[in-house]
Amino acid sequence: MSKTLKALLQPNAAVQMQGASEPQAITVSGIKIDSRHVEKGDAFFCIPGEHHDGVEFVNQAIQNGASCIFTEDSNFHLDCAKPVVNVADVRAALAYAADSFYDHPSTKLRVLGVTGTNGKTTTTHLVREIFLSAGHPTGLIGTLGAHWQSQTGEERSGKSAHTTPQAPDLQADFAQMLADGITHVTMEVSSHALSLKRVAQCEFVSACLTNITQDHLDFHKSMEAYCRAKLMLFEQLANGKQANKSAVINLDDPHAERFLAVLNKSVKTYTYGFHANADLSVRKATYDFSGCKLDLETPIGPRHLNLHLNGPFNVYNVMAALLIAYGEGVDMDLAISALEKFRGVPGRFEIVATKPLCIVDYAHTPDSLENILKAARCLVPEEGRLLVVFGCGGDRDASKRPQMGAIAERLADVIIVTSDNPRSESPDKIIADILAGLNRLASANIEADRAQAIQHAISVASEHDVVVVAGKGHENYQILNDRTIAFDDREKVKEALSERKQRSGTV
Repeated sequence: MSKTLKALLQPNAAVQMQGASEPQAITVSGIKIDSRHVEKGDAFFCIPGEHHDGVEFVNQAIQNGASCIFTEDSNFHLDCAKPVVNVADVRAALAYAADSFYDHPSTKLRVLGVTGTNGKTTTTHLVREIFLSAGHPTGLIGTLGAHWQSQTGEERSGKSAHTTPQAPDLQADFAQMLADGITHVTMEVSSHALSLKRVAQCEFVSACLTNITQDHLDFHKSMEAYCRAKLMLFEQLANGKQANKSAVINLDDPHAERFLAVLNKSVKTYTYGFHANADLSVRKATYDFSGCKLDLETPIGPRHLNLHLNGPFNVYNVMAALLIAYGEGVDMDLAISALEKFRGVPGRFEIVATKPLCIVDYAHTPDSLENILKAARCLVPEEGRLLVVFGCGGDRDASKRPQMGAIAERLADVIIVTSDNPRSESPDKIIADILAGLNRLASANIEADRAQAIQHAISVASEHDVVVVAGKGHENYQILNDRTIAFDDREKVKEALSERKQRSGTV
């Protein structure tokens, strides 16, 4: 596949060319933002980063065969004759070029976007389950990667490390899905992706807001900026030419009215929640070890669901998924039947063992930790206790650390504070920040070694207790200052249980 450079330039954008006056004569065979991956004929986009600017790696890109360079640095000049395209916004230019290079694949798919602080991963998995059950070949893009099936049943996956891939990877995935016969794509749309224009050229036919609570303030700096980033998805919904577009909004979220207000009048709107005025609302929900029994008031009348999923937060996810499908014309009863068979998402309230009941979850924000602990509390028998093992990530929003400490102290009987992904920060400093939120420091157990913390929780738990290991969920690694090591909370729980059995003589 190749395109002329002219085909990749935004119409009416302020563009200056160095080293070439005829962009239609330049052939581009790929689009790259990492100079190490540039191959002959690729266009190299110099993306400004947190620590480095892409212009620092132009020489490597040229050595690898780049056909042209895109940059927003107006002072940048090359000594060689390679064409340089100066643009006002290189991220916007990248999004346009990637979309054009792959022939605008999102306009030929039904792309269903889900944004919010919590619930994106589970909701997108639920949506895919529904659409597959309805006979629609559906791809998924999110925290757990990009996944879809070819027409021959071959499992395919994308390679991005981001919740929402960079524009070239995203458009490449869309194009391959389209070639493989995919009709719908359900995808997590992160606030980073919206702010950094990764999805700027995507045509969405559905946008869903799960909730907005504190997260990513290290990047957005304020809740207002964070909220504005999320709003971009709903403002973007009116773009493009596809018909039958819908927005699904959690009416219980304090920001709901703000999101409803930005919607184009051509967009169908559906609301959900425990809120009685929502289009899809909860009449009754009960939780036990086996899951949730749920009575809903739906747009087609009352419905009962027996779910394997647990907790009020999953009730929200289920309602969101049902309305996304309903907006796309999927039969509500068929959708309900699909969700009743769904067993869960890896690392999301995942039950690893039953005696004691051990739950691993990705909860890494104050709101998600509170939701998980409240849901787990419903499963604690009268004679049992709730234990929680958690930490906070390094090089991320530090203001949520004491909040999470306070939540753990309020909702759990036993608290074990440990490391998460400390990255370049001192684990002891992160733990101290968490402890600052506790009123009773003596009530907390401190073990910086995460494996030892999990082992301690399992060793002190009785068979009647519930142990929650929060923060990393599906992740199978831990990021330390100088290295990344293999680490899976689920495996560590199983190892600790095995050691416990050996000590007790039951094995």
